[in-house]
This record gives sequence, C-alpha cells and structure tokens, in this order.
Amino acid sequence: MKDIDYGKIGQRIRDIRMSKEYTQEYLSFHAGIDPSHISNIEHNKTKVSLTALVKICNALDVTVDYLLTDVYSSPDTALENQLLVEFRKCSPDMKERILKIIQTLQ
Repeated sequence: MKDIDYGKIGQRIRDIRMSKEYTQEYLSFHAGIDPSHISNIEHNKTKVSLTALVKICNALDVTVDYLLTDVYSSPDTALENQLLVEFRKCSPDMKERILKIIQTLQ
C-alpha cells in the first residue's frame, strides 16, 4: 500500500472549497476548525486528522472517498458518490430525465 499523499488531500480540499466559493473562514466556521489549521492542511504544512477530515467533508458537503479520489485506489466509488451528491440536488423531474439519458447511453 502506498503512503497517503497529504499534499494531494489538502489541494483537493482547497479545490473543492474554492469551487463552492467558500473562504477558509467560512469552511473553518462550519467545520469547527481554526482557520489557520485549514490553511495549514491546504498548504501541506500539517497532516489532516481523520476527525478534521470528516468535519471538513461535512462542511463541504462531500464524502470522504470523493475527497480522497486519486489518493487511494477506488476512484469508481468516489465518482459514484460524486454523482450521488450532484443527483440529490436535482428536482424529481430532472432526476427522471437523467435516468432516461443514462438508460439511453447504455
């Protein structure tokens, strides 16, 4: 098993945070983590603990495995979870249309 790439995890946290247009202060408030700790995690100055990782994922509304995509060896599961996160945001009508598209593509 390869070592955990904490730099990659921090970068993914930063990328997701920025894609949602969250500041480090916003994320720190909602995760209950000091803003300087968020910064240190994102810039690979400290390793993220499991507890902090879960809090950050909850605040970002992503699953841990989605955040760990490319860090561990099960990207299919992460992709499926990412699809579920986005799918849950859709209206019932949109969900039906997406299902029909998927069935057509298969």
